[in-house]
Amino acid sequence: MNVFEAIQKRRSVRTYSVKQVSKKTLERILEAARLAPSAGNVQPWHFIVVKDPAKREALAEGGRYARFMKESPVVIVGCGDAEASPNWYKVDVAIAMQNMVLAATQEDLGTCWIGSFSESQIRKLLEIPENFKVVALLSVGYPRQKTDNASPKRERKKLGEMASFEEYGNHA
Repeated sequence: MNVFEAIQKRRSVRTYSVKQVSKKTLERILEAARLAPSAGNVQPWHFIVVKDPAKREALAEGGRYARFMKESPVVIVGCGDAEASPNWYKVDVAIAMQNMVLAATQEDLGTCWIGSFSESQIRKLLEIPENFKVVALLSVGYPRQKTDNASPKRERKKLGEMASFEEYGNHA
């Protein structure tokens, strides 16, 4: 699968099978994050891989729209060092997490980007240092239902609606 195929295949998955994700597969996904670009090459990220069912359940309780995390076999908590890169840590962590999403898709895993969480609860649960801020969470696992290109297409804006050339509104 090439990158463009992974982009086309990727879906937000909220129902997972009980099949566990191997350590080797998780390491490849984390390697994709490690190789991401960052402002000034500061690499202000730290990712916490949460597999413990009790901790995943606690994470799920902190987000109104993220209850499904307790079903996901893995949750990756993306943190950024706000002291090392105060202006760019959020963007840098987001780029690295998108690399993880695409790498997981290549591995036939489903993911869902999660922005609904209680940072204070996560900080306490996972003992995150003060200089690190929680940017997002990523559920990772094998989808309970097959998610391929045969599934219903997601509505997307046409290219001319979301891109301009040289100046806003020039769609030529």
